[in-house]
Amino acid sequence: MKINIVNIFEKTISEAQLHITDGFIKDINITGPENPALPYALPGFTDAHVHIESSMLTPAQFARLAVVHGTVSTVSDPHEIGNVLGMEGVEFMINDGKRVPFKFCFGAPSCVPATIFETAGAIIDADQVGQLLASDDIGYLAEVMNFPGVISEDPDMMAKITWAKHYNKVIDGHAPGLRGEAAKKYASHGISTDHECFTYDEAKEKIGYGVKILIREGSAARNFDALIPLIAEFPEKIMFCSDDKHPDSLVLGHINALVKRALALNYDIWDILLAACVNPVLHYSLPVGLLRKNDPADFIIVDNLNALNVLETWINGSLVAKNAVSLIPDLRSAHPNQFVCKPKTASDFVCKNEKKEHSKVRVIEALEGQLITNEIITDAERHGDVILTDPDDDVLKITVINRYENAPPAVAFIKNFGLKQGAIASSVGHDSHNIISVGCDDESIAMAVNMIIEAKGGISAVGNKKKHLIPLPIAGIMTDADGYEVAATYTLLDNFVKEELQSTLQSPFMTLSFMALLVIPSLKLSDKGLFDGENFNFIPLSL
Repeated sequence: MKINIVNIFEKTISEAQLHITDGFIKDINITGPENPALPYALPGFTDAHVHIESSMLTPAQFARLAVVHGTVSTVSDPHEIGNVLGMEGVEFMINDGKRVPFKFCFGAPSCVPATIFETAGAIIDADQVGQLLASDDIGYLAEVMNFPGVISEDPDMMAKITWAKHYNKVIDGHAPGLRGEAAKKYASHGISTDHECFTYDEAKEKIGYGVKILIREGSAARNFDALIPLIAEFPEKIMFCSDDKHPDSLVLGHINALVKRALALNYDIWDILLAACVNPVLHYSLPVGLLRKNDPADFIIVDNLNALNVLETWINGSLVAKNAVSLIPDLRSAHPNQFVCKPKTASDFVCKNEKKEHSKVRVIEALEGQLITNEIITDAERHGDVILTDPDDDVLKITVINRYENAPPAVAFIKNFGLKQGAIASSVGHDSHNIISVGCDDESIAMAVNMIIEAKGGISAVGNKKKHLIPLPIAGIMTDADGYEVAATYTLLDNFVKEELQSTLQSPFMTLSFMALLVIPSLKLSDKGLFDGENFNFIPLSL
C-alpha cells in the first residue's frame, strides 16, 4: 500500500510503502517526501470516555457507526448498564463488543449504585470491582463520581481505588466544579483524568494537580469551546471524548468532528492528533496501533490533512469502513432486562402543596449544553392545594418513577424544556435509569410513561394527538436494531418534540436523561424526591 504516512511522534509526513501481515504492520518503507497526490494514513481516533449505552445502541451497533468516522477504539464506562443489571450488565457489554472488529476498553464501574439517594437495579461492591479489575477484559477503574467519598476517604471508595492500584490500572475521575484543596486531595489519591470541567480555569488548575483533561463534546454536555485553548499549552495532557452521544449525532460525526473544529481554529495539527489518536492509547495502555512498525494495523486513510475526510478505516489489518460505508456486520444481541413497575394514572402525578399557607416553589433550571442545573425560586400556579404547571411561563412538571418496584412517583417542576403541549419520557435516566418524564399536563405524562412501561424500556413523546416510541429492550436503555435505522427514527422523534411540542432544547431527550443525575449539581430529581446536589441531601419542593 503506497501512501503518505503521518508520523505523529516525529512530526513528519513521508511517502511510504505500508506492509501489513497477519494484522500487524510488518514494515514501513519510506520512498520519498510527502506526495500531495496520495491520500494520508494516520492512527485511528479514540474516544477517551464514552458510555456506549447512551447511544441507545449495543457495542456491536455502536462500532458499525463509529468506524465510518475513523474511530478505532473507545474507553467505555459500562456504568449505565451496571446500575441496571450489575455484573451481568458489564459482562454483556464485554461479550457483545468482542463480536465485532473494534477495540473497546471497558472499565470497572466504581459507583453502582451512584448514590444512596436513588433506587438502582444492582450493586457492584468493592470485592466485585476487584474481580473485574483482575480481568484482562477490564482496562481501568471507571469514573470515580463519589468525589466526596474520596476526599473523606470513605472505606468502600478507598477499597475500590486500592484494587485499581493493586492491578496497576488507571483511575478515571469525575469532579465537576471541584477546586482548591478539595480538588488537590481528590487527585492525590491517584485520580488521573477529569471529563467534567466546564471552565478553562478549573481544567488548568486540575492539570496542575497532575490530572489529564478530557475535552467533552457530546449530545448534551458541550465543553469544547471553553477548554480547547488548553491544547496549545498542555498538548500531552489533553484528550477528546463524547461521554454521551445519541445515535443521530453519531451518524453525523464522532471524534473526527472535534479534530476538524480544532483545525478550523488554527491549532497545531500535531497537538490535535496527539489528543485524538495518541494520548488515550498511551494513558490507558490500549492495544491499539499507532502506525509504527510491529504495531497492530489500526489506522485510517484520509484525503488530506485540511479537509480530513475519512476514506478508509482499518482495524487489525482488516478494512472495516470505506467511503462512508461501514463494513461491520449488522448483528442482533441478547435482551437482558429488569423492568417490573406497573402502569400509572394521571392522578399519580398530581402535586399537592407541602405547606398549608401560600408558599414559593423550587424549580429545576435545565441549561443548554450543560449537565449542571440551577435552582429557581418562584411563585407557582395553583388550584386549591394542587400546584400546576405553567407552559406559558415554561414551568413544566418533571417526574421520576422507580422502575424496579412499585412506588409513588417523585414529582417536581422544571424550566427551559419549552414544551407547549404533551410530554416526553425516557427510561434512560442517569444514573439509575428509572423512568423520567417532563410534560405540560398529568394525562400526557401518564400516557408517555405507560408507553415505556409497556415496552419495558424506551423513549417516548405524546402530543398533538400523536404518539411516538423507540423501544429499548436491552436493560431498558439499548436496542440491537440497526444503528442507522435507530438514528433515523430518533431524528423523526426529536423533530416531533421540537417542531410540534415546541421544545427549545437542542437535545431534549439527552438533557432529560441527566435531570436525575444527582452527582451533578445543583438541583435534580430522584425517584425518592427533590435533591440538592451541592449539599447531597433531599430538600422540600415548597418553601
